[in-house]
Amino acid sequence: MFQSLQPYAQNAIEFVRAHEEWAAPIAFALAFAESFVFISLLVPTWAALIGIGALIGAGDLKLWPTRIGAGLGASLGDWVSYWLGLKVGAPIAEVWPLSSRELLTKGEAFIHRGGAPAVFIGRFFGPLRASVPLVAGIFHMPYWQFQLANFTSAFLWAGVLLTIGDVTSMVVEWALR
Repeated sequence: MFQSLQPYAQNAIEFVRAHEEWAAPIAFALAFAESFVFISLLVPTWAALIGIGALIGAGDLKLWPTRIGAGLGASLGDWVSYWLGLKVGAPIAEVWPLSSRELLTKGEAFIHRGGAPAVFIGRFFGPLRASVPLVAGIFHMPYWQFQLANFTSAFLWAGVLLTIGDVTSMVVEWALR
């Protein structure tokens, strides 16, 4: 499945390369999709974000607007997932694609063990990134506790992904000299 998504990531990267002014909104949309529970489970976008980071390293993009766009998108994706968990509660686990996975069970155990730090740490681990905010909402984690972990981890995560691409681009450029 993921190989069939590779052309979409490449298309997003090429679009951003051709239209620098769209880098921050595209990074926002990709990070939102990667962080929102239902989209994240179906369409991984992290590879496109790393590719956009490579454009930063190549000098084609500005770092800060792109990083802020990605950080805001990631934090909003988690916030909406948290809100859905808070408002809908446990019955949301019956909605596909959540109903076909153990993600909520793993997310629940992770939240109960770690609390707000689990929200922060969960951002950096694929399937947990999608389920932890939803579970935090289902179990009524205090709003500000969740948001502090959400926003700090979102901006760090966005920076890490973009920096991976940035550094990789610089290493490749150096190696080709």
